[in-house]
Amino acid sequence: MIKKINIVLLSLFTSLLAIANNADYKYLTIAENLSHPWGIAVIDKDNILFTELSGQLRIIENGVLNPKAHLRKKISIDDVMNSAVVASPLKLYDCCPFSDGASSVILCNEKFAKDHSKDYVKVIGSGRGGSPAALQGREQLTTIPSTKIAAAAAYKMAGITAKDVDFAEVHDCFTVAEVVDSEDLGFFEKGTGATAARNGETKLNGSISINPSGGLKSKGHPIGATGVGQVVEAFEQLTGKSGERTVNDAKIGLTQNFGATGASCAVHIFQSV
Repeated sequence: MIKKINIVLLSLFTSLLAIANNADYKYLTIAENLSHPWGIAVIDKDNILFTELSGQLRIIENGVLNPKAHLRKKISIDDVMNSAVVASPLKLYDCCPFSDGASSVILCNEKFAKDHSKDYVKVIGSGRGGSPAALQGREQLTTIPSTKIAAAAAYKMAGITAKDVDFAEVHDCFTVAEVVDSEDLGFFEKGTGATAARNGETKLNGSISINPSGGLKSKGHPIGATGVGQVVEAFEQLTGKSGERTVNDAKIGLTQNFGATGASCAVHIFQSV
């Protein structure tokens, strides 16, 4: 999958996607509602998502270690605080960049893989889910039903639970999306994902490494190539090709990708051989 965005048309492309999806406004609504009913202080006195000071900076640091990442610049708390407001409380560094990019995989049976390469991974679980794209069509604003449906199907097919996953590439199009994704995938109880990120549980070689590639906000978001790009990261992690961003002793990886703020979601689970 190849995605090339003409710089001349980037502004128009961004505007059209914004009109079609209103993703930033949907996620600001999700961010504002994360404080209910769990009483989480999602927005601090400086109007910054508190995950920015931990999860966001951590993901950017992972991207610095990824030679294929779009944005490989370390950012500081001051950079986050001083960045432009996109849709309050979401600021510039809460939002992923549109990127040029390409990704590809070879999907085959195990015999073909063994005959042609010593480096391959197994797909042990796969699931897909759908849910209303409009937030008003959902029972809860702080969950993406399609992710939970897809994850349940993938875990059942793989015969594992979330506790067996060593790392995950999730669709963190906005900072708050990572928190919601980590909970919907079963890594953390509802209402605890943000605290877990802040405490370092999702960092590289934490209890569950999330987005070792740098995620959408650092690796980039080439739209159609994003999902397969996550699979490439899983392959590299499970075959010892991730360099400095390697998740130690990883055996099982998960990818989660969705479109239209979760109207459709796909979850895949991979295992090393």
